[in-house]
Amino acid sequence: MTASGIRRAGKVASLLTAVTLPAALLTPAVSAANSLSMLGADVSTAQRALELGAKYYDANGVAKDPLDVLKGAGVNYVRLRIWNNPRSGYNNKAKVLQYARTVKAKGLKLMVDFHYSDTWADPGKQYKPAAWAGHGISQLQTDVYNYTYDVCTSLKAQGTVPDSVQIGNEINTGMLWNDGKVVNNNFTNLGRLLKAGYNATKACNPDTQVIIHTARIESGARWFYDGIRTQGVQWDITALSYYCYWHGSMSTMAGVLTDMRSRYGKPVILAETAYPYTTANHDRTTNVISASQPCSGYPATPAGQAANFTAVQNTARNVGAIGIFYWEPTWHAVPGNGWDPADITNSGNGWENQAVFDRNGRLLPGIRWTP
Repeated sequence: MTASGIRRAGKVASLLTAVTLPAALLTPAVSAANSLSMLGADVSTAQRALELGAKYYDANGVAKDPLDVLKGAGVNYVRLRIWNNPRSGYNNKAKVLQYARTVKAKGLKLMVDFHYSDTWADPGKQYKPAAWAGHGISQLQTDVYNYTYDVCTSLKAQGTVPDSVQIGNEINTGMLWNDGKVVNNNFTNLGRLLKAGYNATKACNPDTQVIIHTARIESGARWFYDGIRTQGVQWDITALSYYCYWHGSMSTMAGVLTDMRSRYGKPVILAETAYPYTTANHDRTTNVISASQPCSGYPATPAGQAANFTAVQNTARNVGAIGIFYWEPTWHAVPGNGWDPADITNSGNGWENQAVFDRNGRLLPGIRWTP
């Protein structure tokens, strides 16, 4: 983890320059067969921001709930991460249950992103929650089943059944390390954990879609999904992350999404994407991305951010993806809403310049989620 605390280690270390995207992929026209039905936003930090008194405004400066602002910009799906027992309480089961009621009351769909950790899980780290630290693979399989089933049934009991769940977050080489880590191409243990999560979800609610998510746009996607498929793992939606400054060109992304869709016969989504609108830093924590033009053709300006997000949506849509989620669009710099669940009050936010709300909480111009 870098000083910002949120740059997911293990992604491409240097900033990759995006190549010019073929005009056909940027064409805004949408055929009847190709549309994005999952127009999503991961707003996992919004609950804390609101409890700290943060205000949000639409593009006209009218104060509103941030979910209403996002819904007005086209969002129909909310993603919430869940950590087992984070020291700050955000985002534990109780917090997710609480905010899920707000999400569903707004008429939005809900995805629950299980990290199976007390802190960030990503390509570079997949720490076991403290309560499971001494557990071997057999017990971890039971842990995943019981925890997933408990969270899902608790959501269901309050009338907020999840529409989808992620079994693990950006699990490029497994989860719940070291027991669930893929070593020497051995997917056996990871397969056991993923099957436990899938079975628990379906036992809770057969209609909840199970998503398996990696960040392997730039390399290794076939290796990963072939590996879990050989273990008999089932899933409903294939999900990848795409940040052009880590994962390269949109042409590459388009090729991988096309391959995933045809190879596994399942819908594909981008579970995460984002882009900076400024190089300014509004707190004491260095921004994760601070370049004036992180990807070729897209300056770090409001217009550049909007153009990048539009291009990512168009590219994904035109190769048959069904959804896209912007990662943490509401996370502008709010004192006390830091990156570190062990010290949320005193840690800062290195993602503020990639929010879609400016430093005052106003929606940036041009940001739209489009079917």
